[in-house]
Amino acid sequence: MITSAANPKLKLLRRLLESRRQRDKEGLFACEGEDLVDAARAAGIEPVELLVAGEDVEPPLLAAVSTLAHPPRVVAIYRRADLPSGTRDLTLALWHVSDPGNVGTLVRAADAFGAGLALSAGCADPTGPKALRASVGAVFRVPIARFDDAPRPWTALVARDGDELAGRVGTFVLGAERAGLPDDVLARCDARATIPIAAESESLNVALAGAIALYEARRQG
Repeated sequence: MITSAANPKLKLLRRLLESRRQRDKEGLFACEGEDLVDAARAAGIEPVELLVAGEDVEPPLLAAVSTLAHPPRVVAIYRRADLPSGTRDLTLALWHVSDPGNVGTLVRAADAFGAGLALSAGCADPTGPKALRASVGAVFRVPIARFDDAPRPWTALVARDGDELAGRVGTFVLGAERAGLPDDVLARCDARATIPIAAESESLNVALAGAIALYEARRQG
């Protein structure tokens, strides 16, 4: 049993939970809690390391490195290379969506509608703690590709003056809520679509907009 905070496994765990740079360097990420570990197991993905409080490590030591308000009983480390990759015919492509909660929620939405995800540089890390919690384990089932690899045609979701959403296939391209999509990205898209909302409402949250687009695409068949 681990009884020292200086243990190398705990030090690695802390680095992975705190730093995207370390996750990039190591090619690893950490999951906190039995629900995420169970989701990985159900997807056939095994951890590099599994630490159980009271069995493998003293509970206060595991609590000290946790990012959760209520320390988890189980923490596991996984290889990024073991996550699904590639593309699906229906995809959400995210441009500079930097909020990890939104990225995780969009992973969850993609899972619900059988879609894939494509991320640009500048997006939040889907294997960061907040994004993992928001994805509720969907990160172990949804393929994530590079932004440029998203399948055609591309439909940009814009706040206003776009065409109807119905009948769209391929990739929906979404930007960060405040900045939206820059002109050069819009120029690369094959179409623009707008989700109709009440006139007094300014815009939709990016995660909600992505979920609605996927629902409509599946509803239309």
